[in-house]
Amino acid sequence: MPSPFPGMDPYLEISGDWLDFHSRFINGCADAIADQLPENYVARIDEQFHILESPQDVERQRLPDVAIAQTYHSSAKPERGGARATLQPEIIPLVTTILEEVKERWIEIRRKPDWTPVTVIELLSPTNKHGQGYNDYFYKRVSLIERSIHLVELDFLIEGRGPAMERSPRGHYHAFVSRAERRPLSEVYSWSIRDPLPVIPVPLKAPDPDIPLDLAATFATVYRRGRYERSIDYQAPLSLPLSAEDRAWAEALAAQPRGAR
Repeated sequence: MPSPFPGMDPYLEISGDWLDFHSRFINGCADAIADQLPENYVARIDEQFHILESPQDVERQRLPDVAIAQTYHSSAKPERGGARATLQPEIIPLVTTILEEVKERWIEIRRKPDWTPVTVIELLSPTNKHGQGYNDYFYKRVSLIERSIHLVELDFLIEGRGPAMERSPRGHYHAFVSRAERRPLSEVYSWSIRDPLPVIPVPLKAPDPDIPLDLAATFATVYRRGRYERSIDYQAPLSLPLSAEDRAWAEALAAQPRGAR
């Protein structure tokens, strides 16, 4: 069964299915690209693991942001003459961290004869857009740009910080196509929650022409094969930073009976 939305499904962002969707969509894009590549190119999925350290905010959410003090009454009696004072301890929660193992996956398009990467395609994940993960991705992005590799970034997440640009583009979703020969300029394709997913160009090494990547067709296949309609709660509030009008539109569309869409 297809998604109820004409383009990107925002409920994937707030559901527990994003990790699965990310992996499936990377695979789907790699397959779609491989079918169109010239004979001297290949599309490969690469991955790496790293440890992401983030503050443990569970206790902070349960306790107010003030020092929580509890008085313990000591049974010790002060010495005669008042030479010593008995101190009562202040009880303050420790700052702890969570160590999370994160797996990142992306697509590399490689070309003969040495099979070095020509183009890298990234689908941003929540860890790329928040906290330490944002900083880690920023430095990875800079290293790719300095290597004169074409970089295609797909941002299908409304929440969080997008890739660093001189100004933020309009729209809810974006595809950034940074061609090595045109930097520091980048092509930015933007669309709203109400729009269908576009076809974007994937650059190869000159003089080879771009190949088209149909994001809508890839998304439709991935959504159907993932059976996400079975696990997503489309009756839930859409807790994303949207305008009141867009949120109301999205929630109303999601709540419609399947036969009414």
